[in-house]
Amino acid sequence: MLKFIKHNMESIIGVEIFPLISFIIFFSFFIGLIIYVIRLKKSSVEKMSAMPLEGSETNYTPNKPGHE
Repeated sequence: MLKFIKHNMESIIGVEIFPLISFIIFFSFFIGLIIYVIRLKKSSVEKMSAMPLEGSETNYTPNKPGHE
């Protein structure tokens, strides 16, 4: 199976650039993500970290069948 795929990929002109392009996209995404995290303000990080623990004033209950 791998020989079949390898043979087809070798017949495509310029196929050797695709792994390089995918690596650059992958690498730049994570570098951008690291820069974003480093530049976050400490107050917004603390606010986001407390979000799951905060109680909401309104209790949301989804509509259940038969209880409308």
